Amino acid sequence: MKFAVFLRNVNLGRPRCPGKAQFEQAFLDAGAARAASFLVNGTLVFDAPAARGKTVVRAATARLHEVCGLVEPAFLRRVDDLAALVASAPFAAVDRAAVYECCVTFLAPDAPALPALPLESRRSDVRLLAARGGDVLSLSYKLGNTPGSPNAFVEKILAAKATTRAWNTIVRLVAKYT
Repeated sequence: MKFAVFLRNVNLGRPRCPGKAQFEQAFLDAGAARAASFLVNGTLVFDAPAARGKTVVRAATARLHEVCGLVEPAFLRRVDDLAALVASAPFAAVDRAAVYECCVTFLAPDAPALPALPLESRRSDVRLLAARGGDVLSLSYKLGNTPGSPNAFVEKILAAKATTRAWNTIVRLVAKYT
C-alpha cells in the first residue's frame, strides 16, 4: 500500500532536519519497501503493507530524532484516500484569484474536535471551510505582505500540533503516485 507522510515544520537540509537521503533512508530502514521525498517540506511517499504504515512512521521518526534531532510529529495518510479527496474537488467553487492559497491541514487521529465550521481567523486572513476526518480544508488570504497561516490558526484553536500543505502539493502528489 502507498502512504504519504507529512512532517510538521520540516525543510530538508536545515538545522535539526534531515537531508533528502537521510529522510528516505530512515523510512527504508524502518521497513518501507520504497520511500521517496516529495518536495523539501517534509513530505514523503512510501510503500508498506497496510497494517505496517503506522509502525514504519514511528520507527522512521525515532530514527530521524537520533540522527538529526528532529522532534516534529508526522501525519500519515493513505495515498488512495488523498486521491479520493482530490477527486472530490473541494475547492472547485473557489475563485483562485481571490485567495492567496487553498490548503489542507492534517491532524492527528486523537486531535480534539474542531468547533463548527466555517470559521474565520480574527484577522480574516484564514478561513476554515470544512473538515473531512483529520483533514481540514482552508483558504489563506494575504493581508499586506503576510499571508494567513492555516496551520497556526488550527493549532491555536485545538491546542494541538498539525501540519499544512498547499492544495496544489496534494494534487501533484496524487498525480505522481496514483
